[in-house]
Amino acid sequence: MSFTILKKHELVPTVHQMEIAAPRVAKKAMPGQFVILRIDEHGERIPLTIADYNAQAETITLIFQEIGKTTRQLASLAAGGSIADVVGPLGNPSTIEKFGTVVCVGGGVGIAPIFPIARALSGAGNRVISIIGARSADILFWEDRMNEASSELHITTDDGTKGHHGFVTEVVQNLLERDERGEHGEHEGRGEHEEHEERGGHNGQINRVIAIGPPVMMRAVAGVTKPFGVKTVVSLNPIMVDGTGMCGACRVLVGGETKFACVDGPEFDAHEVDFTLLMSRLAMYLPEEKEALDCKAAAELAAGSQ
Repeated sequence: MSFTILKKHELVPTVHQMEIAAPRVAKKAMPGQFVILRIDEHGERIPLTIADYNAQAETITLIFQEIGKTTRQLASLAAGGSIADVVGPLGNPSTIEKFGTVVCVGGGVGIAPIFPIARALSGAGNRVISIIGARSADILFWEDRMNEASSELHITTDDGTKGHHGFVTEVVQNLLERDERGEHGEHEGRGEHEEHEERGGHNGQINRVIAIGPPVMMRAVAGVTKPFGVKTVVSLNPIMVDGTGMCGACRVLVGGETKFACVDGPEFDAHEVDFTLLMSRLAMYLPEEKEALDCKAAAELAAGSQ
């Protein structure tokens, strides 16, 4: 069985959006879950978070960035093509309930997986304050979707080309300090106060923070929220092979205990995650990845010269 690519386009440079026909996955998918994809029978397995899903249309949407050999190969595929394996939905879904006020932080490609979580939390009656960030405005995406899913939306860019000039952590800090002062802020996302109250009233207190993005960003967010005592959740994307906990490749250290991101996560208490170990494990196979990329480039060059 193969999975047909229905739509595919480049959102921003090196970041692609792909809609795939995956009936069984689409019918069971929930926010926070992921799939493991294999392009062909000789390919490696890579985990990708389900950025959106439509049970009626029987489709899932994946967002990925060209980083290594497999993601570059995936980027070369077009609508009408197919993928050998799409296994999922895997992992535990996000906890969706009425917390009150939730801050959702998406950094870089992490904007994609934070979207369905923000949307679901909003639907559950929460006030959702979203923060999305990127190095520059030209690589920001899904601003419209995040705005629709949020009561309040903040944008940050490292170079100041859009929104706040700086990092998402600075906005998180400002929001928490605003919260302590009892200032509830204006609704920059979905508009009027009456609509917001109808979707679930709140007392202004930030009850939860969820952050998804590069490990260094998630670690920084955890460092900001910890002194305020605000529950903070991060979604981890370590090296992963089978997605069932058998191989142990996705092990992470949380609260001093070994956990497997594929079956125990992917979401964990940010204040308990050993980010230093996570980042060191993510860097383990960088030399092999570079070698694979070099081989792919050499093969493409040879094919082009014939």
